[in-house]
Amino acid sequence: MTELNNIELFMLDMDGTLYLGDNIIKGAVEFVDRIKQKGAKVMYFTNNASKDRSLYIEKLTRLGFNADISEIVSSGDVTAAFLNTHRKGKSVYLMGTPACEKQFREAGVNLVPIGEKCDIVVVSFDTTLTYAKVENACTQIMNGAEFLSTHPDINCPTETGFIPDSGAMCAMVSASTGKQPRYFGKPYAETIQMVEEMTGISRDKIAMVGDRIYTDIALGKNNNFTAIMVLSGEGTMEDVNMLEDRMKPDYIFNSVDDILR
Repeated sequence: MTELNNIELFMLDMDGTLYLGDNIIKGAVEFVDRIKQKGAKVMYFTNNASKDRSLYIEKLTRLGFNADISEIVSSGDVTAAFLNTHRKGKSVYLMGTPACEKQFREAGVNLVPIGEKCDIVVVSFDTTLTYAKVENACTQIMNGAEFLSTHPDINCPTETGFIPDSGAMCAMVSASTGKQPRYFGKPYAETIQMVEEMTGISRDKIAMVGDRIYTDIALGKNNNFTAIMVLSGEGTMEDVNMLEDRMKPDYIFNSVDDILR
């Protein structure tokens, strides 16, 4: 455990790691408090871009976490940062929730409504999805718009099971258009690069704690920093046993409560 005691920043997934829906995972609040007591920092990083920071801080506070809005980062933030840096001024159609749209507008992204020609289509986890939104996204992409997505998660864990997430919605658009999106969020390099720039902490002093092999764990293993897996959400030991050795988590715990203990 010596390596974990030297970590200066813990990137914490939320869904499936700290809570399931509105049910907090045992020991989660105490785990976060202990990190801060030892002088390390916390970043709540979620691929779920369907909510903005204000909604996450409300939920975390309601569940008992002593969280600050500056500690919350989502795949939507990474995607908006990419658009502002590499696609500045381009018109964007966002297939996302009103909260996600608000986040992009506040970041300065040039969003356009359904039916208006755009340069880029961004598909996210849209719990307000309609056929008209899907139709517009597909039409724009088939007419030449670039296809991006905030994150690749196929399912979102809840207290009652799993619901379709951004990756599932992208699969529907891909089936219609024949085009594959460029994904952001976990496990892609843009995410850890943004975190290093935001915090000034190098990746050798950062750990990712999460429940998903293909996002949380892959972020660490693909980008050379510590990956800690918890079995409280989507991933299972059967999934771990199917991985190549180089992609296996550095640590595996039943939950954050076990890390705390």
